[in-house]
Amino acid sequence: METYVYLIRHGESEGNREGRFRGGEDFPLSEEGKLQVKKLGEALKDSGISLIYTSPLIRAYDTAKAVSETTGAKIIVEPAFRSISLGAWEGKTREEIERLYPEEFKLWLTYPEKLRMPGFEPIPSLRRRATGALNRIVRENPGGKIAVVSHTAVLKVIFAGILGLKPPYFWKVQFATASYSLIKYREDRGYSVVFLNYTHHLRGVGEESPTV
Repeated sequence: METYVYLIRHGESEGNREGRFRGGEDFPLSEEGKLQVKKLGEALKDSGISLIYTSPLIRAYDTAKAVSETTGAKIIVEPAFRSISLGAWEGKTREEIERLYPEEFKLWLTYPEKLRMPGFEPIPSLRRRATGALNRIVRENPGGKIAVVSHTAVLKVIFAGILGLKPPYFWKVQFATASYSLIKYREDRGYSVVFLNYTHHLRGVGEESPTV
């Protein structure tokens, strides 16, 4: 029996548009993001998704709603898929962080799994909570087609977890806003990747912001 999981990054938020580190700050979708998620919903209309587990942050929840509107899938808010907490970095631009936290920012760019700061959720901890939640919902929905709507940092650690990647792994995969990826799970084989960071539906819509 195979269980399919669509892993979706939220549409562009106001924080993305302004080039700010977002983390747990609750930025809404930008106008561009609203267009992106509309196209995302259209692309997934015939996917067979019946349940959507979403981060509680508004940029993710509104993305989940756009997919629910076309698929008819029920939305379940899952706190474990909330974005990483970035402490004092949240809401700041890359330039501000690089100026105020030069050593920490250098570590963020090279080996973020080692970064420890007050209010900053360690990436290994993020990986445990996100992959733990994924494993749970897969067990709860054997043979189903479900979706997870979350954030780039969460998707990064989920893929690292299911593929058994060793650190440093955080920068080895990238996810565009309103992209979707597909994985499947079999009890005898575990997880496998079907495709990664699909953005065909977003042609001509917008550019991607590199911050978290």
